[in-house]
Amino acid sequence: MVLAELGGSISRALQQMSNATVIDEKVLSECLNEISRALLQSDVQFKMVRDMQANIKRIVNLDDLAAGHNKRRIIQQAIFNELCKMLDPGKPSFAPKKGKPSVIMFVGLQGSGKTTTCTKYAYYHQKKGWKPALVCADTFRAGAFDQLKQNATKTKIPFYGSYMESDPVKIAVEGVERFKKENCDLIIVDTSGRHKQEAALFEEMRQVSEATKPDLIIFVMDSSIGQAAFDQAQAFKQSVAVGAVIITKMDGHAKGGGALSAVAATKSPVIFIGTGEHMDEFEIFDVKPFVSRLLGMGDWSGFMDKIHEVVPTDQQPELLQKLSEGSFTLRLMYEQFQNILKMGPIGQVFSMLPGFSAELMPKGHEKESQAKIKRFMTMMDSMTNAELDSTNPKLMNESRILRIARGSGRPMRDVMDMLEEYKRLAKIWSKMKGLKIPKKGEMSALSRNMNAQHMSKVLPPQMLKQIGGMGGLQSLMKQMGSKEMGGMGGLGGLGGMFGGGER
Repeated sequence: MVLAELGGSISRALQQMSNATVIDEKVLSECLNEISRALLQSDVQFKMVRDMQANIKRIVNLDDLAAGHNKRRIIQQAIFNELCKMLDPGKPSFAPKKGKPSVIMFVGLQGSGKTTTCTKYAYYHQKKGWKPALVCADTFRAGAFDQLKQNATKTKIPFYGSYMESDPVKIAVEGVERFKKENCDLIIVDTSGRHKQEAALFEEMRQVSEATKPDLIIFVMDSSIGQAAFDQAQAFKQSVAVGAVIITKMDGHAKGGGALSAVAATKSPVIFIGTGEHMDEFEIFDVKPFVSRLLGMGDWSGFMDKIHEVVPTDQQPELLQKLSEGSFTLRLMYEQFQNILKMGPIGQVFSMLPGFSAELMPKGHEKESQAKIKRFMTMMDSMTNAELDSTNPKLMNESRILRIARGSGRPMRDVMDMLEEYKRLAKIWSKMKGLKIPKKGEMSALSRNMNAQHMSKVLPPQMLKQIGGMGGLQSLMKQMGSKEMGGMGGLGGLGGMFGGGER
């Protein structure tokens, strides 16, 4: 995934610094040079990198630090803050409100993924309870309306466009007026792709903007554009009031750093990033969690939000009860696999966990893991209720394994692999036995009951090391509220399957 290499390089530089016996000017300079090299290789603008390095050296004055200070932590925090500053213009973008019509206009270069992003943006808000609508004001590209129509039909979002009308301003105005009458509260206008050298298309963009008076203009930026990103973004900002940026194609092999410097050019925040072609491969962009994941420090709040999206609140006490009993069945494993698949791409989900950096999810491994889960679920579909609900591994004799293999169309070796995975997870799950479960409505007590000792047994070794051992885990658990810990029961031990947990 794009930026994974950058994240890996920065993590390695920080790790080398942490391994040093004494932190002096030489160690600090080597660490900063390594980070600067990684940022420049990722097409981040040279001036931005130079300013970042100078700011960190000014903040971290090793001579002035007293003997008791944790120099590693201070340097890491300074790097974190500077990377956040690079990505954060310091002002929020316009936020649409439910029930009140908002017009959002999308602009960007040809081939940046604008039309797909319009639908993703609409689909994301539709799931959150908005009533979105799409207007195709792109009369320049052949097939633009067909593409938007196809995407909108697939996601059941109303759309407007014309095969006959060639004036984009007229289409945009008619579409916006029509959807306002239909009480749509999020009207998205897709415009023609343009290039900063094309004056006529820029003039058309200004006209559409003046006619529709959008509440927000979103600049869609292709992450593979490289060093040209700054100039292109600046040209758009000078023509129309760009209020936010969406970066696309973040799943490709592009370096992506250039697209991030578009934030500096437009002085507008990145609000979403596109991480694939599918409608749900669209992440809300929050600077601090993003930088935290880039540095291999994880994003607990994002991870917990994902869990609470897929594990209904009423199911959580039941899961926690099973957790406290230490009884892990194949049916329970099947349910947790379903939850993981609902959470979206595995690499994206596990990058939110401290210690799960790019190195732990090699290229191709993510699809392989997802396919592995689906294979396991297919095999479990061929099992009887008694087999799924049994906690006795000895029940699965050779004749049963052969029957399951034939029923699922898989070799016996695969069924045996699935049973081995079950035994491994059951072993981890059993270590949570004896966890005191609060009554319904008393979930706040859970963070006290699930102590660091319990959690350290479940977390993969890499994650525990990255957090900072038992001490780091204890402080992390103090930060995490009851709601967060409640969700953890829904995925106990499954991290090891993808990130090298206990074997």
